[in-house]
Amino acid sequence: MDQLTWMFGFLPSWFWNVLLILSLMALIASWVLKFIPFIGTYRLPLQVIGIIAAITSVWFLGAASNEAKWKLKVTEAEAKAKEAQILAQKLNHDLSILADKKTVIREEKTKTITKYIDSWITKEITKTVEGPERIKIEKIIEYIERCPIPKELLDIHNQAAKGEEMKK
Repeated sequence: MDQLTWMFGFLPSWFWNVLLILSLMALIASWVLKFIPFIGTYRLPLQVIGIIAAITSVWFLGAASNEAKWKLKVTEAEAKAKEAQILAQKLNHDLSILADKKTVIREEKTKTITKYIDSWITKEITKTVEGPERIKIEKIIEYIERCPIPKELLDIHNQAAKGEEMKK
């Protein structure tokens, strides 16, 4: 059956409309004009051929209508897919910009922390601070120097804050 549908698919679409009209006219003629001798003689074959032609033409008109409906749905789905692809590209671009911004912010924070840690390590912080705060900072530096935590552990912590690789 699929082969017949495929072969009849090569016929132009208007063919099935014309066939339906002719088959309906043949059926009407066979029932109404039965008193005419030519039509009365071939009444039964005309009715059978008319019914078969009407059924076939309605079948293929329905198949063509269904095919057109599915082609429309496919076209709509392709349009939605293109819109989604464009939107995805835009969102990916926006995400890459945000990732770049976050990378810059992270690097700035790392530089700030490193600068702050370096100022404590080199004791330069005492040069910038005056008054009673300087005494507090000197006491903190003194506590750090006498700290019971091993210096290696503090160095590892400082390297992690700076974002440096561990030295083996």
